[in-house]
Amino acid sequence: MKKIDFGREFVNQHLNLFRCPVCKLPFDEVTGYSLVCPNNHSFDLSKKGTLFFLTKQANNEYDKSMLQARHNILQAGLFDPIVNEIAKHLSDQPEIILDVGCGEGTPLARLLKLRNQRDTAIGFDISKDGINLATQQPVDAFFCVADLARLPFNNHSFSTIIDLFSPSAYDEFNRVAQSGGKLIKIIPNSHYLFELREALFGKGQKNSSYSNEKVFDLFMTHYPDASIHELTYPFLIPEGMQQDMMIMTPLHWGKDRQADAIQKVDGMKSITVDVSVMVADF
Repeated sequence: MKKIDFGREFVNQHLNLFRCPVCKLPFDEVTGYSLVCPNNHSFDLSKKGTLFFLTKQANNEYDKSMLQARHNILQAGLFDPIVNEIAKHLSDQPEIILDVGCGEGTPLARLLKLRNQRDTAIGFDISKDGINLATQQPVDAFFCVADLARLPFNNHSFSTIIDLFSPSAYDEFNRVAQSGGKLIKIIPNSHYLFELREALFGKGQKNSSYSNEKVFDLFMTHYPDASIHELTYPFLIPEGMQQDMMIMTPLHWGKDRQADAIQKVDGMKSITVDVSVMVADF
């Protein structure tokens, strides 16, 4: 099946999930390869089977080289233990999953393969390039370009919302989540990729440390009964992927890099993944 036909079939089968980002009315029909709302706002499926829901220009910091580098590293398994941890908090029944800021799609694809539960899954991102990469994943998930602050989804549609390192819009999450559903948000801890930070900036510099305090506190303000699961593990960097490891993060944009930073990065053998998996019930 062509990707555009898969996209049309998915939207037809799950029309109840989508609403117009312009007038906020539920979409009521698929005409040809277009999703149309009662006010005749129309959104066309791309040849890759995706929908573009942005109504204004968006600022996106991830360029194609960063996305490709991220794809390479994630395919090599960087986030696999995180995916395994996410799976532990999901039901053993089919879920309706929304992946927030899904990027190139590897974590969602790995999660769906791991679960093998005939889940319904949608991944969205503000980056069209990221979504184009995601459509190459060998998984029956639907991908779209959308704005976090204006989710093109109906109220109470999703049983699980996953937010892996992405910004959050908690009012929107609360709106689209089913009662009894879950929000799983993953944030980096202070030792996340600390070897890369030190290779680029040395020790004791502005960019050589990280704090998640503000992000953590905001989440807990919204969901004070959430459970927190700490996860730390080493990742062996495959030979030749050291530069991908650097390019996949915004760290390489930082000022005041050490003169020999590239050589130090090239010499890295492993790196630390240190995250908090935060689980809240709706």
